[in-house]
Amino acid sequence: MTTRASATATLREPNFRYYFISRLVNGAGSAMAGIALAFAVLEVSDSASALGIVLAAHSIPEVAFLLAGGVIADRFGRKLVIQVCNVLAGLTQLGIAALVIGGTTELWHIAALSAINGTVAAVSFPALASLMPQLVPREQLQPANALMSIQRGLLSVVGPTVGGILVVTVGAGWALAIDGVTYILAAATLLLVRIPPTPPKGERTSMVHDLREGWRYFTGTTWLWVVVLAFGFLNMLHSGAIFTLGPVLAKQTSIGETGWGLGLSAQAAGLLLLSLVMIRVRLERPLLWGMLGCALFGLPMLVLGLDPHVGALVAAFFVAGIGMELFGLGWNLAMQEHVPDEMLSRAYSYDALGSFVAIPIGQLVAGPLALVFGIRETILASGILYMVVCLATLGSRAVRDLQRAETVPGGSEVRAP
Repeated sequence: MTTRASATATLREPNFRYYFISRLVNGAGSAMAGIALAFAVLEVSDSASALGIVLAAHSIPEVAFLLAGGVIADRFGRKLVIQVCNVLAGLTQLGIAALVIGGTTELWHIAALSAINGTVAAVSFPALASLMPQLVPREQLQPANALMSIQRGLLSVVGPTVGGILVVTVGAGWALAIDGVTYILAAATLLLVRIPPTPPKGERTSMVHDLREGWRYFTGTTWLWVVVLAFGFLNMLHSGAIFTLGPVLAKQTSIGETGWGLGLSAQAAGLLLLSLVMIRVRLERPLLWGMLGCALFGLPMLVLGLDPHVGALVAAFFVAGIGMELFGLGWNLAMQEHVPDEMLSRAYSYDALGSFVAIPIGQLVAGPLALVFGIRETILASGILYMVVCLATLGSRAVRDLQRAETVPGGSEVRAP
């Protein structure tokens, strides 16, 4: 079954088109920033712990302020929140850039500005995730989300390469300056997006009240909390097996650094391929297919545990990329079509917090477990558990039976039971 909207029709929507350009500009800078920041820190200190301090300074507030970000976005409007956060993030990157270029920076300068940047990222994430229903008609949500996936996939491949070239040619400071400018340009582009103001609530409520209201909705929506709970465990397994142990095993075997890089590139290719397909093919029962797709993400872990060779790993990562996009699209459609708009940012914030909070645990325990049980055995067990948890979520009827929300002539919406 094909969708009723095409990529061309979706890009003809002025609000989405300007948003797409804004995210393209911003994403291009951000895709370069990771490598630029790493080398900026190394200019100050050669210590690996120094980079860890800066990354932790960014990631801790990025998690800590997620729930506040959901409340702020639902209260003050998502477009405004994104614009303000873009400007603040741009200023932090320009601040780091100025210090690095001027040769006056110290580690605590970068850590402090990175902490501000992480806070801004936390506040902006729920707004970015929940803005799409305000940009396109409901029947265009699927192609719009697929187009954004294509954009992110391409930038994830090209961005680090361009960032590396800039670091080598003009220096890490100037690469970060470019990232800072892209944030400002992205905020300016959003001025062209015209979204009707949200009607004010009948009575003013506190942030704590809004958080509780979001929590009641989250815990009262079975498909939502079941999948988020599962992903708390899934992300812990994946971060430990793939991000922590995977590169170590690759270096110890014939896979090597090159083979590992090929695998990650194949994953991006699989994601891009399915994104192109899903612009036209309508995804029914989004969470059923999404969790089946998510199970495919366990394949690289199985290959690493059973037969760590380049060819099999590249194929597994390619299929995993397909599964990644299948879940990502299915999840966004479920959220954007079934969660009430006034609750959507808070729902995304609880989703992100629950999904990401256990990642550091996986990263910390993977090494000790590998020492006790063996690296291949630990990765294999993680892959098996990963697939079992994905399939177990389908034991919930609320998850496997969730349908697409339908639209009727005139643009009104009919939610599927």
